[in-house]
Amino acid sequence: MNGGGNFLYTPILIVIGVLAFLLIGMYNSFASLRVKMKEAWSQIDVQLKRRADLIPNIVETVKGYASHEKEVFENVTKARSALLSAKTPKEAGEANVELTGALGRLLAIAEAYPELRAQEGFVNLQKELSDTEDKVAYSRQFYNSVVRQFNEKLAVFPSNIVGMVFGFKVEEFFEAEEAERENVKVKF
Repeated sequence: MNGGGNFLYTPILIVIGVLAFLLIGMYNSFASLRVKMKEAWSQIDVQLKRRADLIPNIVETVKGYASHEKEVFENVTKARSALLSAKTPKEAGEANVELTGALGRLLAIAEAYPELRAQEGFVNLQKELSDTEDKVAYSRQFYNSVVRQFNEKLAVFPSNIVGMVFGFKVEEFFEAEEAERENVKVKF
């Protein structure tokens, strides 16, 4: 009789083993996506810092020609500081919108000075800024793609149960506001 009783436990052990395997797989999938999100955010952060590092050089170059535009320079500096101190994708997105607007006004001032636009150093800064804008856009797209995958897993059954049990939360997208959807105009 003991032999027959063990036979009944075999299917139960198989089901428990399969469920454990699925649970581990779902958890690992969440953990993997979380690591990818951190990596993707790191890339955005690197590009935003690179962009922020270019701005003082642009400000100083334009100041040499348009020193009377003090308010514009202050707004660019404040927006840059807000971006560098942002802690979340939402904060960074909002600060990035402010910086994009302030930078747009700064570059609009530069348009009024043909000798500035012709200066090689300024042209190089504009090219670097344009290149960085492209990298920010690509990095944002990659980050948002990974966030979408993660959030989808949290929304579909049965991975939503696993996510809830292990405390995974919906992540924020790094979104462009309406003002930012148009790239900073960089003319040569």
